[in-house]
Amino acid sequence: MAWNEPGGNGDKDPWGHRNNEQGPPDLDEVVKKLQNKLGSLFGGSGSSGNNGNGSNGDNNVNGFLVTFLLGAGFIVWLLFGFYTVQPAEQGVELRFGRYINTTEQGLNWHLPYPIETVQKVNVQQIRPMQHKALMLTQDENIVEIELVVQYRVKDARDYLFNVADPDNTLHQATESALREVVGTSKMDSVLTSGRDAVAAHSKQLIQEILDRYKTGLIVESVNMQNAQPPEAVQAAFEDVIKAREDEERHKNKAEAYSNEVVQRAGGFSDQLRQQAQGYKSQVVAHAEGETRRFTSILKEYEKAPEVTRQRIYLETMEEVLGRTSKIMLDVPDKGNNLMVLPLDKLFGGRANSTALPNASVSPSTRATAANNSAAARRTAEEEDDSRFKTPYDPRDRGAR
Repeated sequence: MAWNEPGGNGDKDPWGHRNNEQGPPDLDEVVKKLQNKLGSLFGGSGSSGNNGNGSNGDNNVNGFLVTFLLGAGFIVWLLFGFYTVQPAEQGVELRFGRYINTTEQGLNWHLPYPIETVQKVNVQQIRPMQHKALMLTQDENIVEIELVVQYRVKDARDYLFNVADPDNTLHQATESALREVVGTSKMDSVLTSGRDAVAAHSKQLIQEILDRYKTGLIVESVNMQNAQPPEAVQAAFEDVIKAREDEERHKNKAEAYSNEVVQRAGGFSDQLRQQAQGYKSQVVAHAEGETRRFTSILKEYEKAPEVTRQRIYLETMEEVLGRTSKIMLDVPDKGNNLMVLPLDKLFGGRANSTALPNASVSPSTRATAANNSAAARRTAEEEDDSRFKTPYDPRDRGAR
């Protein structure tokens, strides 16, 4: 039985209130009011009362449709909160402009706009920055330096919120660090051998400045592209550089020659040392052989002194007389010594000196040749006399 039919609750509603008392709002009335507001927003005229059962059914359908549309719109709005972070990126979530979280690669979700927003930052991309300026060195010279700095984002949050312009901060940090390094270096070092040291020291100082300001940047490399004097004095400095290169080349050449001479001298000294060692071994071996031979002869001499002495004498005379061109014989019976000359050698030498026919040689030429032959014979005889040494023992005179 309905609450408003006869026999029911009378003038009370289902919640126990009378008709003139305030109760909870009717759902149909709430939907109707919402429809009226939407109709007024879209230019329609809202309904001012209840027109019967047909109007109540239309209002119920319209209310359900509005609710469905609102729910579907809410779900679609939530779907807009999904976003994807690439492998080289970091996502920074903001709620009403305030940082709340940093997300990594993959599929992520946040409350859609306008409640939360996401900013994606590529943290793997290498970004170059070129810097060129005139610098004053320690020895009060001016050099023109061109530097290339390669960097990337290390922390997306610091990169976005700690510094207003991180890239400009990097540029200023590079300027400051490079001036400090060049200002404590000499010009020759900056232009030649110290270029790598300048780049390495500059990289260290730049990174310290960036970390101090929490820019979220990291310096990957610093390369010095060019370092030269100003254009007005560049020709003179090129001459200086050429002279320095010539100096280095001559030094290298001298060192190469020195190494060659030292190695050659070392090899020659080793050769002499080995020759001396070989000569030493030869002399020692010869002496030891002579000693053993003398010892063996001594043993035979002790057994038969006269026979051994005679054998030694004969062997010595054979060795000595075999190298001479004349022989002196001692003839004790007649009292005169006898000289035996090698006539075949003498006649052979004289035949060579008089090879020309007598008819074609003048008397003066013949006399000169004879004198030369006689002088040659005297010289040969003197040499033979100087080489002739006989181990003569007076005790053997009677034996002979």
